[in-house]
Amino acid sequence: MTLAAELAGAGLGAGRPVALVTVPDGVALHWRAADGRTDAGPAEVREIAGDPSVLLRELAELDVRWVWWSARDAGVVAAGVRPRACWDLAAVSRLVHGHGREDPAAVWAATHDLSPPPLPRGEPDLFAVAGGRLDDDGQLSESWQRGGWAETLQTAAQWAALAWDVYADQRRRLDSLADPRAAPRQPPLALLTAWAESAAALLAVELEADGLPVDVAAVGDVLRGVIGERPIDEHHAAAQRRERDAVVLLQFPNEAVSGAAPPDLRNPQQVRELLVRIGLDLPDTRSWRLEPHAATSPPVAALLAWRKAERLATTYGWSWIDRNVGADGRLRGGWSAAQGAGRMTAQAGLHNLPAELRGAVRAEPGHVLVRADLGQVEPRVLAVVSGDQALAAAASRDDMYAPVADALRCDRPTAKVAVLAAMYGQTSGAAGAALRDMDRTYPQALAYLRAAEDAGRRGVDLRTYGGRLIRLARDPADDRYPVSSWGRFARNAVVQGAAAELFKAWAATVRAGLRDVGGQIVLCLHDELLLHVPQGSADAAAALLVSALDATAAWWAAGSPARFVTDVAIAETWAAAK
Repeated sequence: MTLAAELAGAGLGAGRPVALVTVPDGVALHWRAADGRTDAGPAEVREIAGDPSVLLRELAELDVRWVWWSARDAGVVAAGVRPRACWDLAAVSRLVHGHGREDPAAVWAATHDLSPPPLPRGEPDLFAVAGGRLDDDGQLSESWQRGGWAETLQTAAQWAALAWDVYADQRRRLDSLADPRAAPRQPPLALLTAWAESAAALLAVELEADGLPVDVAAVGDVLRGVIGERPIDEHHAAAQRRERDAVVLLQFPNEAVSGAAPPDLRNPQQVRELLVRIGLDLPDTRSWRLEPHAATSPPVAALLAWRKAERLATTYGWSWIDRNVGADGRLRGGWSAAQGAGRMTAQAGLHNLPAELRGAVRAEPGHVLVRADLGQVEPRVLAVVSGDQALAAAASRDDMYAPVADALRCDRPTAKVAVLAAMYGQTSGAAGAALRDMDRTYPQALAYLRAAEDAGRRGVDLRTYGGRLIRLARDPADDRYPVSSWGRFARNAVVQGAAAELFKAWAATVRAGLRDVGGQIVLCLHDELLLHVPQGSADAAAALLVSALDATAAWWAAGSPARFVTDVAIAETWAAAK
């Protein structure tokens, strides 16, 4: 009998939560005989010795929901295992408690309503080494913060038991978030959000492990065309920088650039002074402020072109390839499943890849890229979370700005400005007039946004539609940011945060469906998913992206007429799929 079959015979299956801990000499499991939601029922423990990678692959056959402290430390992805379902204690803790730390000490402290302890620094002292699981104050001991739980299978089993305690507490807290005024859901929305956030945390580890396929030769062609050949050494690189600078400075009159040393184009104040000398006295040198002058001023046009090249040279240059692109042609960076209001973010430039390089994101032989992005997602989310039936009716259309324009008696561009002004709190100029029309036409949506803004101004914590705590409480003596900025942040966070929750739920549904289709999710970009799939599975993957969105919206926006739409494209490169 296989290990999975033996445990299935012990009742492990059908989504039962099971705490999992891996150590070098085996795995430890902990679960409850009851429904898994409380501490009721006797604890079941298994300490299984062996190669953890082999054991994890055997356990992958079980249809359970694995509970772990964090997907990054669980070891499943490194073992080549892609679990169907999980409960990530760190991800759910961020959701429930609104803190930014992912370490077990912070998760444990939040569970017990304690302030997170400082992270251990330096070498441990003898007392820390000899410590047990918990300190006298109830905090996780420094010894266990440093990994003392991994010494033996027995200590790993104790670590799994603590994980179960945190899981049970998180379940209870999520149950308490149910709005008694809302239509009942089974499972509750907060629980569904916790499942999706956990899947997103696992997906973040998978994205980092799998990487984004790039054509290194194509990247090199772009770089050579913009910043020149790969420099031999730092002296060569400095000479290339001077050459690029000289192209810009030649566009300015000699008297504007005369002096002991040429103006430093990387110094905003010196650039501003340089522009003053040619008659452009601007408050700052931001690109959006310079762009209106590019058509009539060759120096400004040259400066803007230089900035694009400089960004490539400093952020996406030759050293960027060396640091982040592996021998297999995959671009890799660290991923976070929830930053700020809850969006997924990435390192290594993955979330800000310039348009010039998107053509170098290329499917491997025998594969294609399938891209989909959510259309007008934040306005549609606003319609759902605010419960504004008139706005939801507009969001039932493929282009929701058209019915909004009809309702406001304006053209479509003005309607779009009005909706965006509502979400971002812009009140001046044409946006202010459009916002007043929005207030008359969609009062419930605007009331929802104003309530969030008021909470931000007063420093009152909020929760998103899916239950994420947005911490707004602050020290009254902290006057670094004006009250209005806190209000604008809160006004947008309740929409942006909910949109991030919807996106991750969609991504989790797509991830599950890819088991049958094949391929990988290789990029999550705000409201965009990029899949890498075998050519023969392209149409199935495209259909999956649409059906997964419909399935997600059915429970996420249950009872609302609002629809969520996506455009899907299949191509060999990311640029061609845009």
